[in-house]
Amino acid sequence: MNFTRFVGKLSLLILVATVAAIAAPKERITIKGSDTMVILVQRWTEKYPNKQNLEFQVTGGGSGTGIAALINGTTDICSSSRPMKKAEIEQLKEKTGYQGLEVRVARDGLSVYVHGSNKVKQLTIEQVGKIFTGKITNWKEVGGKDARIILYSRENNSGTYEFFKEHVLNKQDFASSAQHMAGTAALINAVGKDPNAIGYGGAAYARNVKALAIAETPSSAFVKPTEKSILSGEYPISRFLYFYLSKRPEGTMKKFIDWVISPSGQKIASEVGYYPIKK
Repeated sequence: MNFTRFVGKLSLLILVATVAAIAAPKERITIKGSDTMVILVQRWTEKYPNKQNLEFQVTGGGSGTGIAALINGTTDICSSSRPMKKAEIEQLKEKTGYQGLEVRVARDGLSVYVHGSNKVKQLTIEQVGKIFTGKITNWKEVGGKDARIILYSRENNSGTYEFFKEHVLNKQDFASSAQHMAGTAALINAVGKDPNAIGYGGAAYARNVKALAIAETPSSAFVKPTEKSILSGEYPISRFLYFYLSKRPEGTMKKFIDWVISPSGQKIASEVGYYPIKK
């Protein structure tokens, strides 16, 4: 073989290999659900080191929307800020023959927010519940100024909404005056602009608002949502954040989830403003 023919064949091989690499179809992992978790999940997918021939599609819509998509088979992973309900697990099993897999991926403290100028610094869970159910309507009733309390809540397809309703409102309905916001970022923005407002959301979203110290009972200590108090369980409105899958992951999916709960993935959760599942 002369030199010219050798170079020609070598160039052809390189070209074929390059075209094959470009043409290789990318595997896609879809993740849908919690608006609270969107920033965190996006950061995980951006920082995931093994992304060759892999792409992610991350969308919010609320935990309930993500769970419905998992049941209907239109997402690979559901991100949820609340546990799946028994009825939802039964629906998933009926559709897929498998009751699904729950993976705890981070911890969060559900903060109660007010405007930075509000003189109120602390509330009991009972007071918070009475405010959001409309039984307390003026700030002066909880040590603040004489002004009507403006309520901001999440939409009812939100896992944060459901968690707050169950654990703070004791499953009572929100006051009809509550304004329901599409996402935590929108809620925080509204509270940050209104001196008489109150809202709730994940601790990671605390920007330009004040998070109140919360007491579980009138005789309990008031605790602010900090890393220490959330990880220890001392802060009374703490929760896990979840990934749900319709079945046990394999291959690329398993590698991604293993990385999310590894020290590297958990470090990113801390950087975003959430807390690791283990400390």
